[in-house]
Amino acid sequence: MTSMWKAALLAGAAWTAAATAVSAQDAAPAAAQGDLQVEQVVVTARRREENLKDVPVAVSAYSGETLARQGGADITVLQQTTPNITVQTARGSNSTLISYIRGIGQQDPLWGYEPGVGLYVDDVYVYRPQGAVLDVFDVERVEVLRGPQGTLYGRNTIGGAIKYVTKRLGDEPQAKIKGTYGSYNQTDLLVSAQTPIGGGLSVGGAYALYKRDGFGKNLTTGAEQYNKDVQAIRLSAEYKPTDDLFFRLAYDKVEDDSNPRHGHRELPTLTGGYKVLDVYDTQAGLGDKNSVVTEGVSLTGQYDATDHLTLKSITASRKGHTKTVIDFDGTPLPTLDVPAKYDDRSFSQELQAVYSDENVQGVFGLYYMNSQASGEFDTIAGNLGLAIADGGKVSTQSFAAFFDFSANLTDKFKVSLGARATRDHKRSNTFRLFYLGATPTPFQGGAQRPILQTRTNYSATTTFSQFTPRLSASYELSDDLNTYVSYSKGFKSGGWDMRGDALITPQTVNGYQPETVDAYETGLKGYLFDRRVSFASAAFLSKYKGQQVSTQVVVPSGIASSIDNAGASTLYGVEFEAKAKLAASLSGSVALGYIHAKYDTFNRFVPAGAPNPLNPSQVIPAGGQVVNVADLYGFQNTPEWTGNVSLTWTTDVAGGLLAVTPMVSYRDSYQQFEQPLPLLDQKAFTLVDLTAIWTAPGGGYKLSLTGKNLTDERYRTGGYNFGVATYNNSVIGFYGPPRTVSASVELAF
Repeated sequence: MTSMWKAALLAGAAWTAAATAVSAQDAAPAAAQGDLQVEQVVVTARRREENLKDVPVAVSAYSGETLARQGGADITVLQQTTPNITVQTARGSNSTLISYIRGIGQQDPLWGYEPGVGLYVDDVYVYRPQGAVLDVFDVERVEVLRGPQGTLYGRNTIGGAIKYVTKRLGDEPQAKIKGTYGSYNQTDLLVSAQTPIGGGLSVGGAYALYKRDGFGKNLTTGAEQYNKDVQAIRLSAEYKPTDDLFFRLAYDKVEDDSNPRHGHRELPTLTGGYKVLDVYDTQAGLGDKNSVVTEGVSLTGQYDATDHLTLKSITASRKGHTKTVIDFDGTPLPTLDVPAKYDDRSFSQELQAVYSDENVQGVFGLYYMNSQASGEFDTIAGNLGLAIADGGKVSTQSFAAFFDFSANLTDKFKVSLGARATRDHKRSNTFRLFYLGATPTPFQGGAQRPILQTRTNYSATTTFSQFTPRLSASYELSDDLNTYVSYSKGFKSGGWDMRGDALITPQTVNGYQPETVDAYETGLKGYLFDRRVSFASAAFLSKYKGQQVSTQVVVPSGIASSIDNAGASTLYGVEFEAKAKLAASLSGSVALGYIHAKYDTFNRFVPAGAPNPLNPSQVIPAGGQVVNVADLYGFQNTPEWTGNVSLTWTTDVAGGLLAVTPMVSYRDSYQQFEQPLPLLDQKAFTLVDLTAIWTAPGGGYKLSLTGKNLTDERYRTGGYNFGVATYNNSVIGFYGPPRTVSASVELAF
């Protein structure tokens, strides 16, 4: 009830302040002009350029300059600055993305399991999470769209979407070199350049190198733990032969050779005498080889057919390869070791027609994607004397047609209607094989030997179709204030569990169905006090059906996996963001989010031999049993409260401009899994950052100093629970970065 009152007061305060300001605008002091006004923000949340105030969607937008002032090295900084989201590196990986918006996302990066938050780079969908922790370089802005975005962005944006927009090439030759040195021997280099060739053709490129020693050590092998070794490149060519025609060819590649992140033991072992170490240290014995390579090429063509109509084509191809190892027991023993490899590739084609006049604005589009995701991983279970090979492939052909149009019914009242029809045709083959001997299987380069037992081996084909409409109405209370209400339907595609054991969970061969959401939202956004303040507030209600939940349960024969359409849930909450120009030399921002997330039903299949969740003293009988655990379980990666406050103070120093930005962010306590696990679940914590940037006269060079997590908080970003004797009491956690300080020099030519 206390949280409910807080949420109500937050929403009420935002709406009351804005409504009062409608009449206060005329009385605003005349001094609040020019440099005392916040900047207008233009976004492309609805596939066309619009003022953020006019978009009936909860959108947070960050320019490249803002991200630099926040000390954002990669897109995980969005977790600190944006209400009700989680954006972090996956458990045990270095560059695999885990993202949640308003309680919905994907923690399991296994091939075939679709994400709940869509990631887009220049309107190209990045459909696999491997290599998706994008470093912030060569970026124009990042947009976070909260709530289902299925109408314009497709089937797997049921929680929302993150748009990474890179910089366009300019008409003048430019070059930039940036070098950084910091804690743990951090050594970064960024080089970018662009130049016009003539005849409307320009070319450009950027290269980034990120090196850092580990936050800890592997005490068994001596290797760095939590280190960084990443190279990235972006190349582009833009051709504009006439004022009405534009083409952009872009290529990007990321190579991550950082060491794998093995887990930190939260408990001592039952055998072997291995103790709890520093949170960044490990005694893993599986090895330190890790490689992630992702690359893509895209061609965008745009033709301004008339003053009101623009035609656009986006063609893209992407592929990725991952080879990694994760030692889940954190000891030299082969108790629970997992070597793995993943491969993916995709081709997509999107056609858009964008129309805009004084009364009607909108977009119509067609979309096609052909993708394949495959992989294989071993589960080496030393105490069982087994190695288990899980593997397979999922192929998807996706077709969609969509539209979204807005009409001005009056000068102040606007209605928007959109819809998307999606058809996914999927094919899968899946296997799970038992081998004698606790060594890698032949699939991971181990010794050739006969299969002890085939647990799963099937092929399947199915088609999922869905219609996802969106309706919104907005009303301008004044030139500076806009309010809206909206309804949208979201859809996340179904599939098959690549870990499924058909002998323990026979229904795994049938796969799981899509999940859907009906989402309702109302918001108020705009400017206050003669545009010294910009703000956006939203209240939302989401009703989910057929929600997909991935679980792994320890059973006598190993680990049983299942992906269940668990049932239904209700989520509601409020969000508030504001930026203010407090004085000519002082600006600030604040973000606050509240969410209440609860399962209405959670029908989980519990395999035979596992404890009954409703009565752990009982063991589930032969054949397994479906149990409603809604009263026992909660949402993972969904803190009830999130908040952020920052200030930027600017002043003239040595003829240049100094900008100092302290930032404080807060995350409430949250669960790592649906089932509460006190040993792994994270308590509330606060991060304090500080960035100082000095820009020389004329902008020829910059000096910056960045401090992250200055209070040196220790907080878990993930974990695994295998706390039974079979796996030597392996309860492991993964942690966010400790306190770091870095200094940079940037030269512009």
